[in-house]
Amino acid sequence: MRFGRFLVPSGLLALAALSTPALAQYPNKPVTIIVPFAAGGPTDVVARLVGQHMSRTLGQTFVIENIGGAGGSLGMTRVAQAAPDGYIIGVGNMGTQSAAPALYPNLKYDPAKSFAQVGIVNFTPQAVVSKKGLPPATLKEFILYARERGSALTYGHAGVGSISHVSGLVFNTKFGLKPNLIPYRGTGPVLQDMVAGQIDYTVDQSLNVIPQIKAGTIKVYAIAAPARLKSLPDVPTTKEAGEDFIFSAWNAMVAPQGTPPDIVAKLVDALNKALDDPAIQASYVELGSSAPMGADRGPAGLQKLVESEVARITPVIKAAGVTAE
Repeated sequence: MRFGRFLVPSGLLALAALSTPALAQYPNKPVTIIVPFAAGGPTDVVARLVGQHMSRTLGQTFVIENIGGAGGSLGMTRVAQAAPDGYIIGVGNMGTQSAAPALYPNLKYDPAKSFAQVGIVNFTPQAVVSKKGLPPATLKEFILYARERGSALTYGHAGVGSISHVSGLVFNTKFGLKPNLIPYRGTGPVLQDMVAGQIDYTVDQSLNVIPQIKAGTIKVYAIAAPARLKSLPDVPTTKEAGEDFIFSAWNAMVAPQGTPPDIVAKLVDALNKALDDPAIQASYVELGSSAPMGADRGPAGLQKLVESEVARITPVIKAAGVTAE
């Protein structure tokens, strides 16, 4: 077929005629959200919350597939290597999207380059908590106490590369603490041993420790956030407790790099509608979490966060001499 001076193969015209409507109809089959951790964890919980809402917005089922292993890097590798058609996306976290490059020398994806960023799903501040019987009453007292005792104190975390591992490295490095680090297979066992008095302290996501704090089975010193949590109104922030330590875990939605901009835009819009829903915001409050706002929203906000967090966390991990391989 001839257009002006150019010959266009009829096959390409047919392909173009088919591809444009197909793109406009996205999604026309179920979308898989890969969560690179076991079901029931913090990332899984928020992925299901927003995934259900996005399903209603886009008129297709969003199916959660949990692919655990290697600190979440196995699941995120699957996302990075998937066809860039919007039908396999992922929800990673601070560990998979910022700490992984320093922890896994042979990592098969680059958090800043291997994905089409969709947006931050939530922020969850860290809580500094200890076993109930530890003597200090305030954060300042705890830091002095821990500094004096060094490796006589135990720090429990949910495994190398986990949020509690990374946030603990940052916290301990900042305040010159050198506890004995005890890895576990998940947050649940850490908290079980802390309640039993076998682990001294940890720094973990508030949503993980809120039930134990409310039950009075562990001690909380502060929340590492600019403002108090509505779900824990009596717990001071680290700034109110006299220390400069702000640290939030976060989850983020991504698609494979090369996903068409129109599809990414639909995912961004659906995610933002979910984050604006009062029901999801109320759920976030109960979890001690919050939705991104303003400049934090969308692909640009996520890209900036990933780059800044990689730059902040990598030197701490390397200085600690920690790798997961």
